[in-house]
Amino acid sequence: MADYYYTNKDENQEFNTTSGKKEVTIKVCGMHHNTLEVAQLRPDYLGFIFWEPSKRFFKATMPQLPHSIKKVGVFVDSYIEEIVAKAEEYQLLLVQLHGKENVEFCTALKQKLKHIKIIKVFSIKDNFNFSVLKPFESVCDYFLFDTKGKLPGGNGYTFSWEVLKNYPSTTPYFLSGGIGLEEIDKLNDFLKQPEAKYCHAIDVNSKFETAPGLKNVNKLKEFMKSIK
Repeated sequence: MADYYYTNKDENQEFNTTSGKKEVTIKVCGMHHNTLEVAQLRPDYLGFIFWEPSKRFFKATMPQLPHSIKKVGVFVDSYIEEIVAKAEEYQLLLVQLHGKENVEFCTALKQKLKHIKIIKVFSIKDNFNFSVLKPFESVCDYFLFDTKGKLPGGNGYTFSWEVLKNYPSTTPYFLSGGIGLEEIDKLNDFLKQPEAKYCHAIDVNSKFETAPGLKNVNKLKEFMKSIK
């Protein structure tokens, strides 16, 4: 019997009653060259990066995707007008803010895009001051914890998930940062822990690429099967 199973719900306190493991959704980020091929695997989210310096900068025509897959636009210190324009052009359902956006920015964006959910990213290395999350709880639907590195994302290595033992919030979060096939056992263990209670999604990217924006579908399929 499978240890994990997927859910498209936004409820984040459910566990698989067979294994005692947290239910999680899957986000594949940095999409570009083979989006439809990845979409056939039916991940819950696909992320498209609208930060021009990124090697995964999305500048293609958006293909027709299954309704079950939610499109996430990733932005880094963009103007609100730019985010609104991209959200309308590509029919985004979520916006991921990967820069230094403050609470006031998130509030203003929420007022402009009332139907869109906001993911605010926080980067972690060896430790993290969780008190900075409190002001964002009322305006952000999700947090995302990524590895602090030279780039805003896609650095290709994990941070210490032990840090999340101190997670004080009830806001659901995405776990990101260098997650690949090598982390499956570690991920299995993590999702049994109390700190995984509010882990809504696992976010993968660079560990499943043959080139920036070109995903290795076989590896993704293996990963998704192993946690389904």
